[in-house]
Amino acid sequence: MGNAVGAKGEPMTDSKTLRAWWNDPVDYRWLIRTLAARSALGPLKVLIGVAGAAIAVMGAVIAGTPVGPPGDPGIPSTIGVLCGTLWALRWWMLPWPSKTESLVLIGGADVLFTIEFLQLPDRLFGAMGAVLLVVTGSYLGFFHSARVLAAHSVWSLLSVIVFSVRIATGGGDIRLAVAVALLLFVSVVSALPALQLLYWMLRTESLSDPLTELLNRRGLEIRLPLLVDRHPEISVMTFDLDRFKSVNDTWGHRVGDSVLVRTARRLHDAAGETAVVARTGGEEFVVAAPIPTAAAHTEAERLRRAVAEPPETAVEVTASVGVAVFDATICPRCPRPTPERLLQTSDAAMYRAKQSGGNLVVVDELTPSRDHRHPVSG
Repeated sequence: MGNAVGAKGEPMTDSKTLRAWWNDPVDYRWLIRTLAARSALGPLKVLIGVAGAAIAVMGAVIAGTPVGPPGDPGIPSTIGVLCGTLWALRWWMLPWPSKTESLVLIGGADVLFTIEFLQLPDRLFGAMGAVLLVVTGSYLGFFHSARVLAAHSVWSLLSVIVFSVRIATGGGDIRLAVAVALLLFVSVVSALPALQLLYWMLRTESLSDPLTELLNRRGLEIRLPLLVDRHPEISVMTFDLDRFKSVNDTWGHRVGDSVLVRTARRLHDAAGETAVVARTGGEEFVVAAPIPTAAAHTEAERLRRAVAEPPETAVEVTASVGVAVFDATICPRCPRPTPERLLQTSDAAMYRAKQSGGNLVVVDELTPSRDHRHPVSG
């Protein structure tokens, strides 16, 4: 499968991969937009609502039976049926929840499952109810971060311990309690983090460029909004290698690929820890970083020189660089540009640099109070 790539697009070792997985905030909004664009959000809402309806039916079925909560129907059964019904109606009738509401809903379901099944007089049957935590954990593993899933796993582990101790202290065979604990631990606690890690690695791999191991365009579309949301100032720089076709025609595509890899490495090494670096196609690269207006000019020029530094081989290249910069510290009330507008503006600036002869930086400031352009020769 190859190495995963980090937020900047750098290849990672195993330890770095684990740290990146643990620290990945997961772009919840991007996941929802992607599912909606593929018409998958509606069916998912129906299925999640059906799960709640099934819980409500189960609560009604076991009410008054030997394995059900005491009473006919009893307060625990009534609460379970009511919560399952409200869950189903919420998912069927309302829009997909926000990130915060999503966490509240799943957290509430976790707590409710544990409390409800602790009320059952049949302690073995009650312990088996912990399997429902796999359902909520699977949801968290897909839509939320590793840290959120870890909190769910801790709750699940505590629930497994309580259920198992309850069997042992209720007259059950201790060996049975241990067997139940091990079964629930494997199914409820340990499997989901491993599955989420594999899913994360596959998703990360799909967002990387196989040649340079930087982020690809789709990866940039995910990382750039996060960068824009977190920082008051943002600079997006588009680099296009000048006359790169002649490199392929003269030296061959293998040498051309080595030039692309070299350029990717130089941009990655020079961009800094907070930058996002991507290869968006062909000989075009994008560097996005929290750089204010006053420094955007100098930073783009520094990166342009890094690309053009004399190489180990005879193949030298230069780059035309277009920069879009927005600085909310200059104009706090100005509307923030979208990531798409930043990319379009930097791309247009890059083409102006190329039309002026290449090996050039052109900066567009998107802050209205200082809306002007700066072509800078190389």
